[in-house]
Amino acid sequence: MEFALFCTKVNILILILALCSPCKFIQSPMDFGPSNLLETKSSASLDFGRIVFNSPSAVLRPQSPRDISLLLTFLSASSFSKVTVAARGAGHSIYGQAQALDGIVIEMDSIPSDIYIHKKRDDESGFSYADVGGGALWVELLEESLKLGLAPRSWTDYLYLSIGGTLSNGGISGQTFKYGPQISNVLQLDVVTGKGDLITCSPTSSSELFYAVLGGLGQFGIITRARILLQDAPPKVKWIRAFYDDFDTFTGDQELLVSMPELVDYVEGFIVPNEQSLLSTSVAFPAHLGFMPEFHHVSSAKVYYCIEFAVHDFQPEGTSAEQVVEKISKQMSHMPSLMYSVEVSYFDFLNRVRMEEMNLRSRGLWEVPHPWLNMFVPKSGIKEFKDILLENISPNDFEGPILIYPLLRDKWDANTSVALPDAPTGGDGVEQVVYIVGMLRSANPASSAAWCLDDILRRNRQIAEAASAGRIGGKQYLAHHPSLLHWRDHFGRHWNRFAARKNLFDPLGVLAPGQGIFPRVPASTL
Repeated sequence: MEFALFCTKVNILILILALCSPCKFIQSPMDFGPSNLLETKSSASLDFGRIVFNSPSAVLRPQSPRDISLLLTFLSASSFSKVTVAARGAGHSIYGQAQALDGIVIEMDSIPSDIYIHKKRDDESGFSYADVGGGALWVELLEESLKLGLAPRSWTDYLYLSIGGTLSNGGISGQTFKYGPQISNVLQLDVVTGKGDLITCSPTSSSELFYAVLGGLGQFGIITRARILLQDAPPKVKWIRAFYDDFDTFTGDQELLVSMPELVDYVEGFIVPNEQSLLSTSVAFPAHLGFMPEFHHVSSAKVYYCIEFAVHDFQPEGTSAEQVVEKISKQMSHMPSLMYSVEVSYFDFLNRVRMEEMNLRSRGLWEVPHPWLNMFVPKSGIKEFKDILLENISPNDFEGPILIYPLLRDKWDANTSVALPDAPTGGDGVEQVVYIVGMLRSANPASSAAWCLDDILRRNRQIAEAASAGRIGGKQYLAHHPSLLHWRDHFGRHWNRFAARKNLFDPLGVLAPGQGIFPRVPASTL
């Protein structure tokens, strides 16, 4: 064991020395010599966004959290003042957040990820939970937990994301109104800090680190293990969609649904700007409904809206999911005869975006630039924000879903690092509701539309700046900002706490350089 530790330390040193070379190499975990050339756009310099391409000088494929700890410990005590480190999970970032220009990228999926499931006995206190590695995918956790009839409570829409990646951002989907984001459903973490310390933390032990890394954009440490809260999984789900032609009615019904957590298990919604959006698997209606909306009017384009909600097949004795849906639907105000439902397995429901991925792949729209924009918007500003959004896109040729649905502020722990819109001062408490709006567009290079990538990014900035203005008070989710000043504005009154946590856990600014928040600090200055 001691000899293996010595070899690992030697290999880490060789890796660091290799960074001084003008050549760029992929490095293997136990042999940091040049095993093969790092191409200009290797996986380490590529992400789902396909907008930013920053090549590292080396890639570490660790076999254990200890390898990561050794690397960061060495860097914190060395004179290599420019070396930075980024942890890469599934590579689903949009703007190079998991890249490290001329630094080191850690491929988290190389660490063996044995998923341990603890199912609480009836006579036992506490919770069912899963211990899972930071580089594992959520779909892998789902598959393992379902074998015991369990599943996490809170999800993202797309399951092929890493555990550590979503916990470093927030992790939201249609269950968030009920159970909070994924970061509100974590019991314990193993984290390697920027100084190389390997720490087990929780709300009651090393709590400052625990809350810092949750939603912390990778700035304070690398999550190597998470203990995720589990609950009983329903066998089936009643999956319902309803259509609207009026925005106020649409949002009113969404807010009605999230006010009924005892009945509803999932709520999302979509803006439907064109026929292509209608035909996507996200909002498609069965042919027998004969729904053929008119998107083109003489004076302006017509826009529609779709609510998607779900009811688990877990009901009190004598009550069916169908009866619950009927009770809910009687209170809704959708377009006449434009609600339908299907029953699917719980796995298929949670994995629904995989179908959309296959659809996009078949159309050549998966491995293309994805200039996404996600915004948290207070309820009081959502209608104005919707108008700003539609003014800055071309509805006729917009490709990709536009998500819009309400979250509840009290389901988020204010101790975490996520920046939500500031709570209002005074008032009647209606700002408990915060909307998430996601423009998840694909920039198809083969499209005849006059929307080049630069223009889309420019319009995204216009939308984000308008939404962040004082009157609306929105905040970016999965944020991308051009300067430290913008980041200060993003965190607002929580900036000092965020900066203090950085100084405590990563004082040299080694971690997550792709976020562009803190500069690298030479060790000699501390």
